[in-house]
Amino acid sequence: MKALILVGGYGTRLRPLTFTTPKPLVDFANKPLVLHQIEALAKVGVKQVVLAVNYQPEVMMAQIKKYEEEFNLDITFSVEPEPLGTAGPLAMARSILSADNEPFFVLNSDVVCEFPFQHLLEFHRSHGCEGTIMVTRVDDPSKYGVVVNKANSSQIQRFVEKPKDWVGDCINAGIYIFNPVVLNRIELRPMSIETEVFPGMSRDGQLHSLILEGFWADVGQPKDFLSGMKLYLASLRRREHEKLAAGYEIVGNVLIHPSAKIGNGCKIGPDVVIGQNVVIGNGVRLNHAVILPDASVKECAFIKNSIIGWHSTVGRWSRLDNVTVLGEDVHIGDEYFINGGSILPHKSVSKNIMEPQIVM
Repeated sequence: MKALILVGGYGTRLRPLTFTTPKPLVDFANKPLVLHQIEALAKVGVKQVVLAVNYQPEVMMAQIKKYEEEFNLDITFSVEPEPLGTAGPLAMARSILSADNEPFFVLNSDVVCEFPFQHLLEFHRSHGCEGTIMVTRVDDPSKYGVVVNKANSSQIQRFVEKPKDWVGDCINAGIYIFNPVVLNRIELRPMSIETEVFPGMSRDGQLHSLILEGFWADVGQPKDFLSGMKLYLASLRRREHEKLAAGYEIVGNVLIHPSAKIGNGCKIGPDVVIGQNVVIGNGVRLNHAVILPDASVKECAFIKNSIIGWHSTVGRWSRLDNVTVLGEDVHIGDEYFINGGSILPHKSVSKNIMEPQIVM
């Protein structure tokens, strides 16, 4: 079986982290974001993964190729000469995706969930049509495009963009499976699968939906990265609780890399991820935070609702809050308050930031 992951371009929504690291390689729960997807695809028997990219492909190639041997699959990079949207990359990879008559998966690279690919594959084969979209329920469907099925059926009838009146609460989860025949609907040009392909498939009765059970998150921007991390840790608690940290200093769900060093008198959690080679000083308080590899948090610092970038430092008694994001190699001095700061890579901060702002 095969799969195509829509990696895309600059990852602008996740800046400043993506200024120095392509979005698929940003660590999410202590492994690159794309690796969560590759691992799940390998478990269901996928043997060839196509990464559709148009930004920094050489960086990703060096990092991701090493996973081929680990997961016993081939990883191919399909480098777009221009951004091709969400459908064009399928046409560009046509020779691979249509090499046999087996269905193939398509994923948005920002999506995190429990990836029930086996269930999706079985459901798709059961109805025999061209495609299946995984959908997820949301509390406020008026913010999204809603997927509407025919009555008492999984067959999709139509799509309603940001409905003002109630039509349903299921939205596109960014995970699909298609038969190769769907490629006849797609041209090699910038093209949207959501607006130019799916409506025709639904009119022809060739598109079904399957509700995604469990959590779902689009982690493409910092606040959603943090909320997605919380959902992921809660899921990990249910599935593999032994991977989570425990101890008198731990509150709630916390994931700590074995190489990290934690000082005395800390209070860590809930909803915290601490990466490889991180050093946490004495008396530090972490709450709803991600500390990326090789970062350092000095004594008595307080970090909440924030992401600390690779090789960055937070000084003694400093406080970070309100979705503060430090890019790579950022250094916050002692006793400063950063309230919603987005700090670009390789910067040093030696003043309070009282209102959310970008520090260049």
